[in-house]
Amino acid sequence: MSARESLTEQAYKRLEEMIVTLQLEPGSIVSESDLVAGLKIGRTPIREALHRLAREGLVLILPRKGILVTEINPGKQLLALEVRRELERLLARSCAIRSTDEERKQFRRIVRGMKQASSSNDDIKFMRHDSELNALIARASHNEYAARAIQALGGLSRRFWYVHYKTAADMPLCARLHGELARCIADADAPGAEIASDRLLDYVEDFTKITISPTRGKRD
Repeated sequence: MSARESLTEQAYKRLEEMIVTLQLEPGSIVSESDLVAGLKIGRTPIREALHRLAREGLVLILPRKGILVTEINPGKQLLALEVRRELERLLARSCAIRSTDEERKQFRRIVRGMKQASSSNDDIKFMRHDSELNALIARASHNEYAARAIQALGGLSRRFWYVHYKTAADMPLCARLHGELARCIADADAPGAEIASDRLLDYVEDFTKITISPTRGKRD
């Protein structure tokens, strides 16, 4: 990896976390110059990271005006979940079959991290492990087409969860479900990984329905 690629990845991770955890609020406009100064990363890596975030729907680049952090659209979350369920099941199975030994070690490390996040009820730790798990699954699937498709949904879904989890989510349970998915992949258990993926998406779907319509019962 080149030095510039490394800085671009750093810029992307930091900006994505700032957007997902609402440090950069939906509807706010920021300047590229302010981001360069605040993150102390060069203009080119920041610009490349912003273009990636724009492709993922988290920002809009407004010429001569700045960077607009997109609003959250709750009504579209269930549509996104329809796509995520199929893609994530495919990715989970592919990872369990195709992951390298080194990638399986990384999945086991995430299992440990998710256990710690669950036991300590640490939302930021969970969000960081979640981001790492998403990136690792995309990479370890060794399917560039599926990986590219799921990357367009990750940040939007993570931000929606972060906005609402304190009122509608069981964060320790969510962390355990992610950890179980990572464990099945690390164990090369393809059927188990598919089941773990579906259980995780069942939970996310329940959470989303309750968030969109608080009076609606689960799994209606």
